[in-house]
Amino acid sequence: MAPVSATTDKMVRLEAARQDTRERILTEAERLFRHYGYSKTTVADIAQALSMSSANVYRFFGSKSEIVEAMAERMLGAKESAAREIARLPLPASQRLRMIVSASHQNTVETLIGETKVHEMVVVAMEEQWQVIQPHLNRMVEIFETLIKDGIAAGEFRSVDPHRAALCVHQAFTSQVHPQIVVQCRRDPGSYANLDEMVDFVLAALKA
Repeated sequence: MAPVSATTDKMVRLEAARQDTRERILTEAERLFRHYGYSKTTVADIAQALSMSSANVYRFFGSKSEIVEAMAERMLGAKESAAREIARLPLPASQRLRMIVSASHQNTVETLIGETKVHEMVVVAMEEQWQVIQPHLNRMVEIFETLIKDGIAAGEFRSVDPHRAALCVHQAFTSQVHPQIVVQCRRDPGSYANLDEMVDFVLAALKA
């Protein structure tokens, strides 16, 4: 029987190799989706680009839909990480809130709708992978709640229920960060409030 340390080391290396292969599949899938589009890319295409069999891809993902789910998690995770970094900055809560919404809006415009083929993939993810989207929305509400608590403690915001206020803030900014709504707003900008107007309005409601 192999020593525990040797067995553990082997398991760690195997898991690292597995994660590396999984990330390679996701990266290649994203490249192909961006180039050919989601609907025109098959699991066989992804496997061929990686010089592996389709069966090997299916060892990691049960379907193309699962690949999109994992890609959505990766994209949303990056968005959350950026928001958390801003939330930790030593700045007034109102300034951090404005920066987070601005960054999220820019991320939506550049990453999610800036390219037609990526937008197609995002729409599929939002329609079919709500189990990924909803936890992301919950975590964004938590970030806003933390900012509101900071603002209340500093006397910057009036005393409100932080969680309920965070829900309202998050929903108020939906038109600025939801890919499909942002597309519609950009088609008819005169009919929708812009980003700065929305942030000013929300901050006015929160301020003491």
